[in-house]
Amino acid sequence: MPTLIRPATPDDAGLVFDFVMKLAEYENLTHEVDATAEGIADALFRPDPKAFCDLAFRDGEPAGFALWFYNFSTFRGRHGIYLEDLFVEPKFRGLGIGRTLLERLAARCVAEGLARFEWSVLDWNAPSIAFYRSLGAEPKDEWTMYQVSGAALARLGGGAR
Repeated sequence: MPTLIRPATPDDAGLVFDFVMKLAEYENLTHEVDATAEGIADALFRPDPKAFCDLAFRDGEPAGFALWFYNFSTFRGRHGIYLEDLFVEPKFRGLGIGRTLLERLAARCVAEGLARFEWSVLDWNAPSIAFYRSLGAEPKDEWTMYQVSGAALARLGGGAR
């Protein structure tokens, strides 16, 4: 049976959260998760959502997900897609499900005239890096991602004038 990809619906909030937790476990980052299924539902299914999710099913069984949002390139003057999370259940890996999820988002970029499709990967994740390179993705080695969160975000945000 082929892989079915469809947008997540409000009834899928628990499934999306389960995938988030499985990804966090795979990345050894469960200690950083403070999301809830309710928070995921609110973010994805509010009247004007800022994030979106595609779900993959194989033989009717949940197999993976891609959670993404639109970003913007000032240099290109157009939007793009940022893939926040991609996860495929271990038993379904090697069946083309991850590729199908990525192809769907790339096709959305092409159809909508978006400038780019990008994501981040942990440096130690050699299987994913090899997979992404096989698709023609190129690392942006000259860029370093920065993040402000937690207490540092509160301090920075609290100083707004």
